[in-house]
Amino acid sequence: MATSDDTNVSEKGIIREPFESALSERYLVYALSTITARSLPDLRDGLKPVHRRLLWTMRQLKLSPDNAFKKSARVVGDVIGKYHPHGDVAVYDAMVRLAQPFTLRYPLVEGQGNFGNIDGDNAAAYRYTEARMTRTAMQLMAGLDEGTVEFVPTYNGEEEEPELMPGLFPNLLANGASGIAVGMATSIPSHNVAEVLDAAELVLFNRDVTHAELMAVFHGPDFATGGLVVDSADAISHAYETGRGSFRMRGRFHAEEAEDKADREAGIERIKGGAYQLVISEIPYQVPKGKLIEQIAAAISDKKLPILEDVRDESDEQIRIVLVPRSRNVDPELLKESVYKLTDLETRFSLNLNVLDHTRTPMVMGLKELLTSWIVHQTEILQRRTSHRLAKIADRLELLEGYIIAFLNLDRVIAIIRTEDEPKPVMMAEFGLNDRQAEAILNMRLRSLRKLEEMQLRGEKDDILKEKEQLEKLLASPVRQRTRLKNDMAALRKEYGPDTSIGVRRTTIAEATPTVEFNPDAMIEKEPVTVILSQKGWVRGAKGHVDLGKDGCGDFKYKEGDGPAFAVHCQTTDKILLAGDDGRFFTLGAGKLPGARGFGEPVRNTLDIEASTRIISLIVHEKGRQLLLASTLGKGFVALTDELLAETRKGRQVVNLKGDARLTVARPIEGAHDHVAVVGQNRKLVVFALEEMPVMTRGQGVTLQRYRDGGLSDARTFTLAEGLSWTMGGDTGRTRTEGDIGMWKVARGAAGRMPPQGFPKDNLF
Repeated sequence: MATSDDTNVSEKGIIREPFESALSERYLVYALSTITARSLPDLRDGLKPVHRRLLWTMRQLKLSPDNAFKKSARVVGDVIGKYHPHGDVAVYDAMVRLAQPFTLRYPLVEGQGNFGNIDGDNAAAYRYTEARMTRTAMQLMAGLDEGTVEFVPTYNGEEEEPELMPGLFPNLLANGASGIAVGMATSIPSHNVAEVLDAAELVLFNRDVTHAELMAVFHGPDFATGGLVVDSADAISHAYETGRGSFRMRGRFHAEEAEDKADREAGIERIKGGAYQLVISEIPYQVPKGKLIEQIAAAISDKKLPILEDVRDESDEQIRIVLVPRSRNVDPELLKESVYKLTDLETRFSLNLNVLDHTRTPMVMGLKELLTSWIVHQTEILQRRTSHRLAKIADRLELLEGYIIAFLNLDRVIAIIRTEDEPKPVMMAEFGLNDRQAEAILNMRLRSLRKLEEMQLRGEKDDILKEKEQLEKLLASPVRQRTRLKNDMAALRKEYGPDTSIGVRRTTIAEATPTVEFNPDAMIEKEPVTVILSQKGWVRGAKGHVDLGKDGCGDFKYKEGDGPAFAVHCQTTDKILLAGDDGRFFTLGAGKLPGARGFGEPVRNTLDIEASTRIISLIVHEKGRQLLLASTLGKGFVALTDELLAETRKGRQVVNLKGDARLTVARPIEGAHDHVAVVGQNRKLVVFALEEMPVMTRGQGVTLQRYRDGGLSDARTFTLAEGLSWTMGGDTGRTRTEGDIGMWKVARGAAGRMPPQGFPKDNLF
């Protein structure tokens, strides 16, 4: 306790300390505790403290695979009472994870009762479930009684617990790990034990092995739920070389009951009448099946997947999710790509090989560095086990020497025991025994003394001496140690080999080669629609191709003060281009417009159109379609609608304008049109060949007509052989055609001359 003599301590025992240093010191202690004692696994056994203490407790309770189950509550109680002073819920959750075959590639706990399921349901309370260890857990703890690891006091000093698990099972890579510490995290997928051991063997005999040689046998993740990893081999290799990266995971389509092999591999089940359905047999790791089905159902109800009619969960012990397409004409590959893009049937798993090394220092390691450190650890375990066995042999040899002496002098030994009050010092003095040998002889029963046989004792001694010689050679030779590790790994690999039920690879590593490119617009069902845009910018879509009448705007109702502006026939799969008089083009999806029962909605709610901008044209996009663009400056060019589509709300600036100039013409060019007619506000007309117009994606364009004053009023394209036509005034809707247009045909950029008799007074074609 601090005294009042301390200048930093007040009379009431309050320590005065700068807040900054006090906070930083305490936070650093907390951070280090979180990193080293909670969140990051040790590379040597791949376990966090809570998992290590769970397994140690189960071993103390003798919950081996051959013994009966015990209540999980008993295990959790012993863990938090003796070794891990944390909440019971956290400890039980950790135990449940070790028992879930869809979470751990090689479970360390065998559960009895409800330990959760792949649907995402939680496990039952620990008072209802029972558990014991698996054979894998026993292999991970093999050697605990052989002096292989240090034992440290528990938090209260009453018990001891192992610092590590010494077994040869490569748990870190085999089962993976995940955790979030302070300022760092770890994310390690599970892998195939046989592949891990093959890579470890390469490192064992060649410390200069290249990363490419390792990746030739170490192919990548092997998740408990199977599925596919569809990244390229180069991307996977780079991730393991640096210790950081991510993997793209997909569920697997597989139809076990399909007759045709190709259909079976593609997950296609044929139904009567030529129809089919797709079957999902495996889902990505850590994706709850129930959540995935909800996502698919939501995509159907939200009409994001109109090509999919229904989804059914027909799973039992094996996953079976059935997708029913809307018609037999739906491309199965398109449907697969659509589900991949819109749901968690395709996800990413991050790789962050951040682990604690042998000094309990966190660091991100590449595959080779991690395997090298693990090999060094296993070599040290082998050396410690060998030294421990040699010590045991020395002890046994010492006793055997005493037993042999006792056998050779059995009558005298019995006499000493019967006659002497203190037989021990007498025996030590007479036969040259040490204290331990004499004590061992005295502790033996007479029946055992009578049964001693010299040949048996000497035979055991010879065997032990041979073992001692071999162990001493092993301890002195790194080459023998590597060979011993190789043999031990070979025995373990045989048990977890690719030809065993537990060792067969579940996850397929294959780069994705989609045959159909995913296009969200393909998810829109193709139907005829009429798009209507009002003068004040209210847009809507009427089902079917409505009669638009003589005025081309149809008979639709508008809000008070509003009126018709544009109406076009198209399909719901089409894109609609809106041309603003500021030279900017905007894009709308015809299938995403509000219905025509009401007045629609303002187009400015969807697109960022300036309030001062006037929509001058509504155009249906067609691949390769050309537009004539002209501004009041008398300049213009030809543009392809393919280049005008904009994916953003802000649209795309196409025509550059100066001063008060505005875009006044945005008109489709028909295929047979070969000439351009331009009329100015000065009522002069000029006609020139369409080929004189450049095709551009953006700019001011070239001069179409020269003016002294005023500007361009209108422009259009036409076929010279058919003559130039324009609309007559009045309600008749008649047009007039001037066949002889030769006197107005000049080079582009001319001033022009007055138009033919009867040309509209508003100077608009």
